[in-house]
Amino acid sequence: MTEAATETLSIVVEREVPFAAEKIWRALTQPHLIAEWLMKNDFQPTQGHRFSLSADWGGVDCEVRSVEPNRRLSYSWDTKDLRSVVTWTLVSTGAGTRLRMEQTGFRPDQQPYFRGAKAGWPRFLDGLEQVLGRMD
Repeated sequence: MTEAATETLSIVVEREVPFAAEKIWRALTQPHLIAEWLMKNDFQPTQGHRFSLSADWGGVDCEVRSVEPNRRLSYSWDTKDLRSVVTWTLVSTGAGTRLRMEQTGFRPDQQPYFRGAKAGWPRFLDGLEQVLGRMD
């Protein structure tokens, strides 16, 4: 197998949000809040915890890979033949938090997944910001 065949594609969505990292962390890790902006789930912020996300179109099987409260969260994101990893990074700024979502692991032959995720994540983050705006 050549090197080019093993290269994978990534999606990065980064934005500055006017909320504290602790508040964003709650929206990323509390199941009832995750359900409001992403999908129904049985998430727990515990390394090794297996959970699933479900929507009308199907589901995603996940496993928590790393948890650094208020700073970093990473989990596998597997659906059909896609094996990928989603990593959230939170960096406090003067005006709030720089929120970064990266999904890695799209093979070059997985353009439909890649395009779907590229279109979907900005919408999910819009929803996340709306949830943050409603939270105490």
